[in-house]
Amino acid sequence: MNIDLLKNILLAVVLLLIQVLVLNRIHLFNCATPLLYIYMVLLMPRNYPRWAVLLQSFLIGICVDIFSNTPGVAAGSMTFLGFVQTWLLAPFIHRDNPDEADLRPTMKEMGINRYVSYAFLSVLVYCTLFFTLETFSFFNWGQWIASILGSTVITLVLILVIENLREL
Repeated sequence: MNIDLLKNILLAVVLLLIQVLVLNRIHLFNCATPLLYIYMVLLMPRNYPRWAVLLQSFLIGICVDIFSNTPGVAAGSMTFLGFVQTWLLAPFIHRDNPDEADLRPTMKEMGINRYVSYAFLSVLVYCTLFFTLETFSFFNWGQWIASILGSTVITLVLILVIENLREL
């Protein structure tokens, strides 16, 4: 079995356990919840098969849904993020550079500014869809926007911390 596959499976299990056992119980200011499992989709290589990205995104999302009591919200949001991941990554990489054909989006490979921009955009897209599906109503705009922005910021900070720790 491929060692990279085992590392990815172990990382997914660890992130899911951290999310389910710890992060789901954190609600800063009653609106910001860290959604760390998004990091798995951010790590998908550029030329990874689309069906595999969608399948892995869905499986991670459905596992979160099962343990978090959010029926289909995380699965739908993760599948959408997996679907648009290549388009979100495209503005931050060079098309003509053959070294970036099999790019695995990390801070080391992309550079700090490009990686932070890519991660921010991806997390913002995910949080917007997640909280829109979760609320399924636009009666409380303030709470909805606070949840999106707060969760985006705290998730992005955690992703950047993990990314920096992986570089050591």
